[in-house]
Amino acid sequence: MNFDQLPTEVPHTPVLDRVDVTPEAISSLTSDELVQLANELREFLLYSVSTTGGHFGAGLGVVELTIALHHVFNTPDDRIVWDVGHQCYPHKVLTGRRGRMPSMRQKGGLSGFPKRSESEFDTFGVGHSSTSISAAMGMALAARQQGIDRKVVAVIGDGAITGGMAFEALAHAGHERPNMLLILNDNQMSIGHNTGGLASYFARIWATQTYLTLRETSKKLLEHVKPAWDLAKRTEEHMKGMVAPGTLFEELGWHYIGPLDGHDLPSLVEVLKRVSSLSGPQILHIRTIKGKGFTPAEEDPIGYHALGKIEPKKEKVEEAVTPAPKPPKYQDVFGQWLCDTAEIDSRLAGITPAMCEGSGMVNFAKQYPDRYFDVAIAEQHAVTLAAGMACDGVKPVVAIYSTFLQRGYDQLIHDVALQNLDVTFAIDRAGLVGQDGATHHGAFDLRYMRCIPNLIIAAPSNENDCRQLLVSAYNHPGPSAVRYPRGEGIGVRMEPELNGLEIGKGEIVRQGSGTAIVNFGVMLTEALKAGDALDATVADMRWVKPLDTALLDALAASHDVLITVEENALAGGAGSAVSEYFSECGVNCEVRHIAIDDRFIDHAGQGETRTDAGLTAEDILNKASPASARLRAQTAAVAL
Repeated sequence: MNFDQLPTEVPHTPVLDRVDVTPEAISSLTSDELVQLANELREFLLYSVSTTGGHFGAGLGVVELTIALHHVFNTPDDRIVWDVGHQCYPHKVLTGRRGRMPSMRQKGGLSGFPKRSESEFDTFGVGHSSTSISAAMGMALAARQQGIDRKVVAVIGDGAITGGMAFEALAHAGHERPNMLLILNDNQMSIGHNTGGLASYFARIWATQTYLTLRETSKKLLEHVKPAWDLAKRTEEHMKGMVAPGTLFEELGWHYIGPLDGHDLPSLVEVLKRVSSLSGPQILHIRTIKGKGFTPAEEDPIGYHALGKIEPKKEKVEEAVTPAPKPPKYQDVFGQWLCDTAEIDSRLAGITPAMCEGSGMVNFAKQYPDRYFDVAIAEQHAVTLAAGMACDGVKPVVAIYSTFLQRGYDQLIHDVALQNLDVTFAIDRAGLVGQDGATHHGAFDLRYMRCIPNLIIAAPSNENDCRQLLVSAYNHPGPSAVRYPRGEGIGVRMEPELNGLEIGKGEIVRQGSGTAIVNFGVMLTEALKAGDALDATVADMRWVKPLDTALLDALAASHDVLITVEENALAGGAGSAVSEYFSECGVNCEVRHIAIDDRFIDHAGQGETRTDAGLTAEDILNKASPASARLRAQTAAVAL
């Protein structure tokens, strides 16, 4: 069943209603009821996600798979581990959380990813890619060590399996041979094209115990007659190679089955039942369509990867005044700077780990295809690739989310900074990103970068400073990083020139007295609000490393207390750098810090997460109050 439009009313779902009451009832459904359940679940998902927003296409593509897994396996005792978790919405609906779907990705509501604290059916918390095979293998080995008869299933996409961690796990599992099933969800036609009747026929044959028994018996009979065994082995490999792209997995020690049509629910159930009785590491390769069942999403899987909340259409009202244009998104500011710089510098190359659209690189990829490199989900490789380029005359720019750069940390230190190579890191989604939650907040980058020698770090407070600081970082003959947030700028004038800003220099943006608020990054608006209320001086530092020590010295000499402000973890962050500098130099000035304290911030709206983390003007005022009160008391005592 395909839909051309999103449902506007709660759909009629009699089979889903039964399952919703008793999730274990999925195992007793007939084949026809399973197919009906798939239709109802898909329609419900279309309605639900359109009203709440969230990840869209991935979940629609695994409706049949999700139903088949819960039908065949005894969940939650049997373990299902989802990679990344974009596709988990059908799973959540089928495991007792249908009534909470309106709260998806909202404060206090359901997470957009599997989360262990949310349900016993969520066996492993995810958000980053390529983790499922390692985690599922750990569960399978734990079951083996404890003598527990338990099935373990990992579900990974053809994009996520390109990650190096996934291949490390594949190789290790081939050695340890745990009893686990890996389902390769192939929805991008990136692994193989061999679908159809013959492939499906062989897939069903390979999934049987009869085939495995025949294979092992033949091996025992023929392995002592080397020419015969070699011929039999080559014949099997060539037969499989004709109809399936499984040779790589077989060589790594996995039994490969597939590819199958992942939307043929009866066949999927049949094969899963057979595979569930097999021992050792098994791979079932299925082919699916991202956005399956909603025609616009099938035709544009990237555009429908995630949806914002779709508001009901309002009656057209004549606008009295033309609304002001929205400020540009930071990712688009970066994308425009990248194109502008590439036009004047042929040495520039752009690198991204599978985030072309999200990082604002679409235009660059079109205009400079020979200088654009998408390395897939391979953050470690992205960083070292850039290092290699920098060794031989290219100036690489690595566009990467803050939370994903964590995966390339060894390479950042060892391959780039240690060799003092000219690589620029454009770090998007720094700070709190909102509804994607703790797995995606860029809350640690200042903390993990500040300790690295040779690396300079900038934190712009607005979109124009972002553009100009990118210029400064790019022109710096060594490793550099500019970290900027998700979302729109504040509406300042954009300078078309590529002038840059002096490295290590901040500025005073408001002159006051008594208290100085020292801002790093996009907290400047809140800092100014607090500054107005306190009549405090507000400084925009722009650089976390190197610090503008001359500005800090001047502020310390003329103010009673300094309050540092940053959207980053407190420990080891920009504020810590200020305190360390004052301590080392013996500067006698009281320093207080506004930052994210020692905890993970849960999902909510971006503004809500900032409030939750204590990153508002009110929080700055509260931080200033004790010091201000004490100083006022001391002044009064002296006057008396």
